[in-house]
Amino acid sequence: MSGVALGLVLASVFFLALALLHRYGDLKKQQPMVLLGTLASWYLCFLIIFVLPLDVSTTIYKQCLLDNTHHPSPVSPTRISYMTENVMVCVDSAPSVCEKPWSYIPEGVLPVFWRVVYWTSQFLTWLLLPFMQSYARSGAFSLVGKVKAAIVENAIYYGSYLLIFIFLVIYVVAHPKWRLTWSFQTIGITAANTWGLFLLVLLLGYGLVEIPRSYWLSSCHAHLLAKTYFKVAKMASEKASAEENLADVMEEVSVINVSVKYNHSLRKCVDTILTKCPIEYQQEMGNDAEHSCNDQTVLPTKRGLVQLHKKVISAVQRCRQSRVQWFMLLERIFHLEDAAKSRGNPMCHFVRSFAATERDGCIRRFLYTPKVGE
Repeated sequence: MSGVALGLVLASVFFLALALLHRYGDLKKQQPMVLLGTLASWYLCFLIIFVLPLDVSTTIYKQCLLDNTHHPSPVSPTRISYMTENVMVCVDSAPSVCEKPWSYIPEGVLPVFWRVVYWTSQFLTWLLLPFMQSYARSGAFSLVGKVKAAIVENAIYYGSYLLIFIFLVIYVVAHPKWRLTWSFQTIGITAANTWGLFLLVLLLGYGLVEIPRSYWLSSCHAHLLAKTYFKVAKMASEKASAEENLADVMEEVSVINVSVKYNHSLRKCVDTILTKCPIEYQQEMGNDAEHSCNDQTVLPTKRGLVQLHKKVISAVQRCRQSRVQWFMLLERIFHLEDAAKSRGNPMCHFVRSFAATERDGCIRRFLYTPKVGE
């Protein structure tokens, strides 16, 4: 059974991360690099949680062996005599034996495993994922331009951290009671772990209070319904703000679309911006360009189009996020209202205001019957 538990955990966690990625992301529309980076980051995060108990059980077993090797049991093996049917029987009392756990991992596997997980997580956290995020939000129109913009944005971001780090190092060096060991690997690991632990403590300090409290208050239907009404009102204002911002950005795109003619050198950049706009706005802009007789001489620059492209990407993404959150809240508020109405149902059945959608899934519709819902 040596290593079987670790293999099962590695396979199970992989399929868990893949299932969650399929649940919360559209696999057909995403780029392979984005899917690979997201899957790797989720997979490593879940691995730490599920492999840690195996590491603890293996460490306890090894510590038990080490204690019995260097510090034998105080009850040494002795001969015990007793009478059985007038026959003298002599046996040796067995020493304490460490029981090998079923989750035992062979020697030398865990150190290599944790090094791979740690350094891969560091690479994803500090280099690859921030670079991919900046690359996706960049308004440049070429591969080289997007890479350059991502490098510059991350250089500015990490440069601020570097300045803070340099000031802290100078403070430690100048302090008369502290001595700094110049091991850059140790300093880098310490700095990264300090920042990670700070975020962990900050998030856990909120989550350890809010998550149990939310589950506790979820039993109070009136409180949950009132809280959801408040979220819906707040989300409605955010959705309206996002749609207004998108409309303003689309108006700027419409002006640029009319001013830049089809034989202009910047027309290719304008067409790229149009592909990032929603379908309904693309149709309106196409009609405006066909019926427009505007002879505007003030043409945009390449830098201006890059900034406009970035604004379009940000506005469209924000609007889509707000709409998805809005529909999710609507589904939740309809469900809570149906639950409140069904409480007085004499048939003790949960009655839906709307029919079950395909997104609920066959298994959910089979298990979550009206009787169970009530």
